[in-house]
Amino acid sequence: MAKPKSGAKKPTPAAKAGAKPAAKKDNAARLDLIRNASKKVATAATKVVKAVAEGAKGKVAAAKKAVAEKVEKAPAAKKAAAKAAPPAPAAPPAKAGKAGKAAPAAKAAPAAPAAAGKKGAGKAGGKSPMSVPAGPPVEKPRPRATKLPPVGEPLTKREMEQLLTAGEGRGVMGEGSLKGRLILSGEMPHLVVVGRDKRELTFLLQGPDQEVLPAYVDHKVSVVGLIKKTTNHSGVVEVRKYSAKKPEVEEVAPPPSDSEPKLRYLSPGEVSMAVAAGMGAGIKGFASIRGNLEMMGEDFVLVVSNGGTRQQVSFAIEGKAAVKSLRKHVGQTLQVTGVVDKTSGWGGRIAAEMVEPRPSEARSVSRDEMELVHIEGEVPTSVDVKLNHGLTVRLPEQPGATWAIEPTLAKRVGLREANFEPGPSGGPATREFFFTPRNPGNFEVEFFLAKAFTPGVVERSFKINVTVKP
Repeated sequence: MAKPKSGAKKPTPAAKAGAKPAAKKDNAARLDLIRNASKKVATAATKVVKAVAEGAKGKVAAAKKAVAEKVEKAPAAKKAAAKAAPPAPAAPPAKAGKAGKAAPAAKAAPAAPAAAGKKGAGKAGGKSPMSVPAGPPVEKPRPRATKLPPVGEPLTKREMEQLLTAGEGRGVMGEGSLKGRLILSGEMPHLVVVGRDKRELTFLLQGPDQEVLPAYVDHKVSVVGLIKKTTNHSGVVEVRKYSAKKPEVEEVAPPPSDSEPKLRYLSPGEVSMAVAAGMGAGIKGFASIRGNLEMMGEDFVLVVSNGGTRQQVSFAIEGKAAVKSLRKHVGQTLQVTGVVDKTSGWGGRIAAEMVEPRPSEARSVSRDEMELVHIEGEVPTSVDVKLNHGLTVRLPEQPGATWAIEPTLAKRVGLREANFEPGPSGGPATREFFFTPRNPGNFEVEFFLAKAFTPGVVERSFKINVTVKP
């Protein structure tokens, strides 16, 4: 075996024995560092738990999970450190100082992860990237007004007018009431009020009843409270009281019945058409008409125009005013008021409510100092009449029919009157035609016995020849 060179020191047993305690000292130091790191981790975890407890519940769960993972990693780190620390080989005493210097370095090495863990734990209390991602954000309910302001001054009449006028009244505020239709706008109840000029104004409804009012959408709602008009077209109402009414259901109109239409007063134009020949068929209404009273059997008839011609317009008098006492007024002028119903162009009936006698009109031609030619009955004959003198023809009447001549012939021969005359002591009535010829010549005058209200229906007729001499 080669001898060592001079000057080199041989390792002594004492030095070998000292190396083993040094290795044990290094292991103890490492264990102390691990314990200190665990305590710091536990302290940091406690702080994290306190910080997370004050935050949201979701973040607390994430922080606890992170702390639990760190606590689980601490024993694993201890075991790994224990396994990674092999027994140190024997070293000469001269190198013991180096091992002593390595201890502070080893102490600083675990301290760095501990500091990093503390920093990570501090971040876990805030928004840490290690925290579990939160779920979808929960939609928070919108804030609603739940407190009412103190009672203000009541609105004056002028302020209420400004409040209900679109385009005016911005800033008006006071206690009052509003009525309108409830709607939802942005999930908030609004009251739509019809203003003074028929334009709509919108008011937001606030107060403790704000969450109840949406149940009355499209209802008629009346609110009482503090009204504020924030713009010229909208405002806010702090609702103190409210009442809601169900919207009215539109009732389906029943089909028109066959009942008689409601009577009305006839206009002057309609009255003129009612008394005109060949016009106004179907007119019905309340009116007052004037005419001459005649009889047709036991019935009373009012002749209103074109008497004695085939364009005569007459109305049968009915109703409570058609009494027997009217007989004394036959041949006179009457004013009859009641419901006029013109069934054809030649007349109809009138339900008389009131009958008033009127003075008869003065005759246009006086028969005094006039030569008269008279014809009695239905006798076809020929007569001579002087110009501007008179001709009378008397014919017996029949119930339901009347005597008449053509209107054009009446003008040529000069028909002046067609008078109805009741028979004496209940005898048959007669009709007298009075002519005053104004033009010389020969005329054939034909008389028709036609139905009263349908002069086109003729029962019989006869003719007379009239020669007018100058």
